[in-house]
Amino acid sequence: MPDSELTPLLQRIAEVLEKLHPDTSASPDFSIASAFVWNADQQQLTPVQQVNRVPIVLLKGIDQARDTLVENTTRFAKGFPANNALLWGARGTGKSSLVKAAHCAVNGTEENLILIEIHREDISSLSQLLPILRENGDFRFILFCDDLSFDGQDDTYKSLKALLEGGIEGRPENVVFYATSNRRHLMPRDMIENERSTAINPAEAVEEKVSLSDRFGLWLGFHNCDQDTYFEIIEGYVEEFGLEIEQAQLRAEAIEWSATRGARSGRVAWQFIQDLAGRLEKRIF
Repeated sequence: MPDSELTPLLQRIAEVLEKLHPDTSASPDFSIASAFVWNADQQQLTPVQQVNRVPIVLLKGIDQARDTLVENTTRFAKGFPANNALLWGARGTGKSSLVKAAHCAVNGTEENLILIEIHREDISSLSQLLPILRENGDFRFILFCDDLSFDGQDDTYKSLKALLEGGIEGRPENVVFYATSNRRHLMPRDMIENERSTAINPAEAVEEKVSLSDRFGLWLGFHNCDQDTYFEIIEGYVEEFGLEIEQAQLRAEAIEWSATRGARSGRVAWQFIQDLAGRLEKRIF
C-alpha cells in the first residue's frame, strides 16, 4: 500500500483508539467555561458554553428555597463550609432551574465556581471524577444530578452515600453535591414497603434505604403553586420578554392553559409563555 493511502488509514485507526481509550491524564481547562458535563464512558468533562437556564429573578413562589440555596452556594464559593442540597417535590416547580440560576447568580461575583452535571446512571463513576476535581483546588465545584432516584435492586446509591459522607477519603473540600428529585427519600414508597415486608429486620432494612437522603444537609421542598403565584410567574415572563397582551386576556388564556394541563407550576407557565410568544411571533432568549 503506498504511503499516500497508508497515512490516512493509520490516522483513522488512531482516532478510533483514542475514542475507545481517551487520554485522561491531562486535567481539563476549567477557565474556558463555567459549566461542564461529565462523560463517564470517556471519563472526560465536556465544556458547556451556553447553559440552558432562566434568570433567578424570574423564579417566583420559591423565595425561601431560593434564598437558602443562594446563601449556601455563596458560602461554598467563598471557601467556607456548606451543605449538600436535595431539592425535592412536585414536578415542574423549578428545582433544576433554581440550581442553575443560583450557580449563575453566585458565579457573577465568585468566578471560581464550576457547575458539573452528572447523570444518575453515571453515579458509580464518581471515583474517577473526584480525583480530577480534588487536584484543581483553585476552583469550587457543584456536582449537579437532576431527577435523582433509585428503583428495585439498584445499589448505585451506595456509591453516592460514600461520596456525601462516610467514605475513607470523604468528599473533597472543593466539591458540593446538589440533586433534584420528585421523591423526598429518593426511593419509591413501594420499594420501602417491600423492604418492611421481606427483610429479617424491617426497621434496619428501611433505615438502609432512606439513609441516603440524610446525607444532604439541606432539604428544600417544592410544591405546586397557587393561582396568584402562577399569574406572577407568567407576568414576570411577559415583562421580561416584552410580550404585548392585555392583562385580562393574558390571565384568561393562562387559566385555560393550566386547565388543559391539569396543574399549575413553573413548567406549565413557561410552556404557556412559549406558546404565547410563538403566536405573537416574538423571539425569546
